[in-house]
Formats: sequence, C-alpha cells, structure tokens
Amino acid sequence: MAEIRRLLSRHAVSMACATLIAGCAVGPDFQTPALPETGAHFVRDASQAELRHAVADPAFWRQFHDAELTRLVEQALQANQDLRQAMARLDGAQALLRQARFDQIPTLTASAAGTQQKRSESEVGPSGSRSQRSYSAGLQASWEIDVFGRVRRNIEAHGADLQAEAADLAALQLAIAAQVTASYADLRGWQQRLALAHANADSQEQTLQLVQLRLALGRDTHLDLARTQALLEATRARIPALQAQIAVAQHRLAVLTGQQPGALVAQLDVAAPLPALPAVIDAGTPADLLRRRPDVAAAEARLHAATARIGVATADLFPRLSLGGLLGSTALGSGSLFEGASATSQVFLGVDWSFLDVGRVRARIAASEAGGAAALAGYQQTVLLALEDTENALVRLQRTREEDRHLAQAAAQRELAEQLAQRRYQAGTIGLYELLDAQRDLYAAQDAAADSRTRGLRAAVGLYQALAGGWQGAEKT
Repeated sequence: MAEIRRLLSRHAVSMACATLIAGCAVGPDFQTPALPETGAHFVRDASQAELRHAVADPAFWRQFHDAELTRLVEQALQANQDLRQAMARLDGAQALLRQARFDQIPTLTASAAGTQQKRSESEVGPSGSRSQRSYSAGLQASWEIDVFGRVRRNIEAHGADLQAEAADLAALQLAIAAQVTASYADLRGWQQRLALAHANADSQEQTLQLVQLRLALGRDTHLDLARTQALLEATRARIPALQAQIAVAQHRLAVLTGQQPGALVAQLDVAAPLPALPAVIDAGTPADLLRRRPDVAAAEARLHAATARIGVATADLFPRLSLGGLLGSTALGSGSLFEGASATSQVFLGVDWSFLDVGRVRARIAASEAGGAAALAGYQQTVLLALEDTENALVRLQRTREEDRHLAQAAAQRELAEQLAQRRYQAGTIGLYELLDAQRDLYAAQDAAADSRTRGLRAAVGLYQALAGGWQGAEKT
C-alpha cells in the first residue's frame, strides 16, 4: 500500500493541475425555485386568533386528549408495513449515496494468478523445456480525477435523492397518523350512531307495547299497530349496517397498526365518545406552510437531483482522466514470488474521451434536461396542490362546524318535540301518527348530528394533514 502511494506521489504535479481545473463542475447549479406570491393568510382562514407563527406540532393527535387514539397512532408509526417499505427505500438511498462517495477515493483491487504453459517443440527447440510455469500477485489502485465534476454531480444527485426519500417518509408518517385518527373518528362515530339506533329502537318498542295495550282496550286500531311496528323495524334495520361499519373501522385500524384485521376487535368493541376538537386551529401563513410540507420538500429535492444529473450527462462531453498504479511480483517459481528481483510496478495516467460518440452524449443531455423540466413542473404543481389542499381543508372544517351547530340545535328541538308528543299522545290530545312522526324525526336529527360531529373531526384531521403539523394555540401535552 505504501509503495503504491509512493508511486502515485511521483505524479503530484499532474494531480495538482487537475485539482486546479476541478474547481468547476459542468452543468447548471441548483437554485431553489422562487415560491409563488402568497398573501399574509389563507383566503379561507376565518380564525379570529392572532397569527403566532409558533413551531408546528407534528404530534397533532395528542391535542385530542384521547389515550386510546394516542396509543394507536404511536403503534402505527412503529409497525405500519407501508412505513417499513418507505424506511427500506430510505436505507437504499443512503447506500447508493455511500457508493457514489467512494468514487472520490482510489479504488484498490488485489489479484493473484498461477499459469502453466506447454509450448511446441518448434518454438523451444530440441534442447528447450516445453513446460513453463509463472506466478504473479499484485495490488492495483485507480482513481478518476474529477476534472469536470462528473463524480461530484453524481454525489449531489444521490444526496438529493436521499433528501427526497426522507421527505417521502415524513409525508407517509403524516398520512398514516391522519388515517389512524380518521379511522378512529369513524369508529367512535359509528358506535355513537349505533347507540342512538338502539336507544330509539327501545323507545319505539315501548311505544309499540303501549299501542298493543291500547289496541286491547279498543282505543287504537290495527293500522296504528302496523305503523308502529314498521317504524320499529326500520330503526332496527339500521343496526346491522352500523355494526358492519364498526367492524370495518376496527379492521382498518388493526392493519394500519401492523396487525391482523381482527386483532383489535375485543379492545375497540368498548364504545367511547368522539374526541373533542381543539378550540383553536391556527393555519399560520401560506409561506410557512410551503416551508414545512414534506411533499413540497420531496418535490424540491427531486428537482435538485434532476438538475445535478444534467451535469453528470454534460461531463461526458469532456475527457475523463484517471490515475492508477500497480505494485506486484512476477516469478517462474512460487518460492521466489516475493523476492526483490521479482518486484514489478506500474503507474499510468489514462484518458477516456467519447468525443466520437457525441451524438449519444448530447441525446443523454437532452433527456436529462427534459427530466429537469418535468421535475420543475412537478415542483410547481406540488406547491399549487398544497395551497389548494389547505384552502379546501379550511373551508370544510368551517362549514362542518357551522353544520354541526345547527344540527345539534335541531336534535335538541326534536327531542323536546318528541317528549311533548309522548305526553299528548298519552293524554289523548294527538293521534299515534303524530307521535310516530315525532319519533322518526328525532332519530333522523340525532343521527344526522352524530354524523356531522364525525365529519367535523375528519375535517379537522384533514386540515392537520394539509398543514403538515400546523396546529397552534392548543395546549401541548
């Protein structure tokens, strides 16, 4: 090893010249594209809170103060199979970057060979030996002098690929956390609606028993009985569908946490209320959003990689210089292989220039430039989609909150109306039809209110996902 280094040092003048030239790298230097001009706040942000520009909290699910939800999300972030695939891709990108960096240092190889040759009599003469053996062993080093930046651009491209994979992993973690939270909201929402269906079925069954008693006393008719029975069966018919939705949500949560579909059934069969929404969700500014969205970061990194690969392709227009050395031993007998007289050495400076193949090189450059243009368009589209996603999430949350407020009031009034109808029916001041109508309206109003609360929670989760952690103003836990 020391001998090879000594041989290579004899060409220090050549290496110094190459180092002076290597200060430049062909191809365009990457510059972060300018973000579109945005306002100080989102168009659909109706929050009256003053913008605080606090550091975004990525663990948004903790703001719901639900221990079961927190446990499920954290388990999913550890065991989800999609995340494991993304982590494997990240590991692969790290390995490719390490491989590219090895091109900056000499490549060392070792070789050994033994040969036996039998030559013809006419070649060696009547007195010569026809058999001949030879042995050789050597250590070779070669190094590409990165005059025009091909190696550096390749490292730059792989480094950007690694950044893109890391951003993709962050985006997937965000998506998995949002999926778990949304599925959990669905589960609790379906359970709440199932409880309402059971409660309404019980109430309607009591009404049926009252009608049966009144029928026996001659105060109601068989038509009244049929109407009451029909309403009860219609309410009961909702129960199997709700139970199916609960089972689907349980299976989804189990798979998201890396388990068999039925693994969480017993644990999640115990009903619990919907988590409460944070009182304040501050969207921050569009500029802040674009700086923290992982999909925007991934698109920018891919644009960086595509730009660097233009330089890799452009470097093929120029000669590729390599410096190498060989230190070895060659002998006719194995016993004298490493004796001083058997030592061999070689130093070489190679030039590889594909100037005769310039058509193919320019075609590769054109393809790289087209890839860069596509990556730029992809980045710009990702920025626009991020802004659109956030505006949509803001308006959905605002409108579902308004809807929930009205539906909650409607359900309260329907409950009051049903209670009054019960009293009046028992007092004989209204007929059965009015009572059944009040019970039907009550169930519909309660079910709609419960559905609205679930959709409101999902809208809040969607806003978190759009903001990529932009929940501010809520108490940290």
